[in-house]
Amino acid sequence: METYTVVTHGAGETRALGAALAPSLEAGDTVVLSGDLGAGKSEFSRGVARGLGVTGPVPSPSFTILNVYEEGRIPLYHFDWYRIGDAQELYDAGLNEMIGGDGASLIEWAERAPECVPPAHLRVDIRKGEGDERTVTLTCVGGFHPISLKEAAR
Repeated sequence: METYTVVTHGAGETRALGAALAPSLEAGDTVVLSGDLGAGKSEFSRGVARGLGVTGPVPSPSFTILNVYEEGRIPLYHFDWYRIGDAQELYDAGLNEMIGGDGASLIEWAERAPECVPPAHLRVDIRKGEGDERTVTLTCVGGFHPISLKEAAR
């Protein structure tokens, strides 16, 4: 399993890390974001969106469950499963069918419906440190393709 750990200092650096990941993402990829409330999952997601070419607002999908962005290099499906009860809600709404399709999926709170997460995915674990410091660990799971974070070093 390929793993990368990066420490960010502030929301801007967390977004920059997401933007640095974006060129590595391909259609069908799933990125699972984990961390406590306020850890920076949505900031990381905003960075991925910018890195894919999304120019408009990128709000958290906490109340809508899914925000779709089609203007970038590939479509981006940004899920937030915090408010769902179980996987059946996703199946009933047909939302599970959007995972692994023609775009990249970012899933916050995937532990609410782990059976909907493909075996091959990128796990992004964000942990709060002192002040604005975040430790971000990216792990390629189940044969997820290699990623590059070259831009994050700049």
